[in-house]
Amino acid sequence: MVSNRCKLAVKEALRNLGLHFIVVDLGEVEIMETLTIGQREELKIALHSSGLELMDDKRAVLIEKIKNAIVEMVHHTNEAVKVNFSDYLSEKLNHDYTYLANLFSEVQGTSIEQFIISHKIERIKELIIYDELSITEIAWQMNYSSVAHLSNQFKKMTGLSPSHFKQLKNKRRSPIEEIGNND
Repeated sequence: MVSNRCKLAVKEALRNLGLHFIVVDLGEVEIMETLTIGQREELKIALHSSGLELMDDKRAVLIEKIKNAIVEMVHHTNEAVKVNFSDYLSEKLNHDYTYLANLFSEVQGTSIEQFIISHKIERIKELIIYDELSITEIAWQMNYSSVAHLSNQFKKMTGLSPSHFKQLKNKRRSPIEEIGNND
């Protein structure tokens, strides 16, 4: 679960099965009842119909928690991301970062660092499209050491510089009044 929409879908599935939840959080659910095998299967089917899955494997649950923590930090925090991700993940998940990194790489086939970079680039695209911050402000908010560092990483991942991406965004739509004018 990485969004509020996912949490709502889980709550609805639990209610439909007559189950009472204490907590429904990103990647975790705590219910009052002890599930029977039949209820567990019904819940699994209900979640699957919403595009979600019930995870039993502790490693898969931990991977999901890593992903959720990164998504939450990169996409759902409006203040500047001024924290070391390895310290943040270790503290949040109560595991040594080396263990988390090795598990993540083994299961996902990519490093935590690459996963973070991919999400940071998507967030940067979003911020560029919103056009409320300059590239310098975005670099500061996303904890890049410089605009050049952000630009190099952005170009490596997208093939475009942030300014070229911004120009493409601006060319996507034209005001109705300008359509068909040769000015």
